[in-house]
Amino acid sequence: MINKIKLSEEAENIIDIALAEDISCGDITSEILIPPKLEAKAHILAKEEGVLAGGDVVRLVFLKVDPELVVELLIQDGERVKPGDIVAVITGSVAGILKAERVALNFLSRLSGVASLTARYVAQAQGLVVAITDTRKTLPGLRVLEKYAVLMGGGQNHRLHLGDGILIKDNHIAALEALGMSLKDIVAKAKRDAPQSLKVEVEVGTVEEALDAAQAGADVIMLDNMSPDEMKQAVELLPKPVKIEASGGIKLDDVRLVAATGVDAIPVGAITHSAKALDFSLELEEKIP
Repeated sequence: MINKIKLSEEAENIIDIALAEDISCGDITSEILIPPKLEAKAHILAKEEGVLAGGDVVRLVFLKVDPELVVELLIQDGERVKPGDIVAVITGSVAGILKAERVALNFLSRLSGVASLTARYVAQAQGLVVAITDTRKTLPGLRVLEKYAVLMGGGQNHRLHLGDGILIKDNHIAALEALGMSLKDIVAKAKRDAPQSLKVEVEVGTVEEALDAAQAGADVIMLDNMSPDEMKQAVELLPKPVKIEASGGIKLDDVRLVAATGVDAIPVGAITHSAKALDFSLELEEKIP
């Protein structure tokens, strides 16, 4: 799960790359037209309903562009917004505000879109004891921020990276079966050689494979592309210490049916790879001193 230290460290690097991409050659329009000492107040406005994520990232973008800017966040990450809500107020150099505007809004829109879609999935499972988790299907370079946004939407984090947990997937199994190893052999090897701090998770496609993996010592079983009836059967047959996840293109309308089978978690790639950006705008106050 994302912690604040990791978020802060990686967010700075991501923001630096984004700013270099946008303003490394300057803001020629503002440099030509805007007086250097002109100051104003700007509002960031929500234009759609959703869940906010990325407020601190927005603050950091503006301050990196101009440390003299004053950024006040009026709505906190994880809170809902509606059209017309003022999310933040930025005061100071007009040139600095305009230079940072697009990068700040890009981050806010993307992360709030992820948080908002996650919240919709979480709402579908309301009242049921199941976690909605993310996957590694994130935009390259933005993973730590997108996984943070999932948390703001009420979801939970799955693996942050390939070293964050052992997940034996179909291609691992296919490669090792070609060497004559059975599923039980593969799981047993993973359990034997894994660092003690890491749990062993196995992706399976049938109830029989789920039972074999559990007998070999798997800590987590991921039921991949199985029907709700098969999921329910696996939940009933697998020993209780084993955690059970359900995956495989589970859409928003499917969540409650899957959650009702008794699985512990539902990893959903769509909450990051298919999230629609939430719309925000930045507007200067009409009267500039």
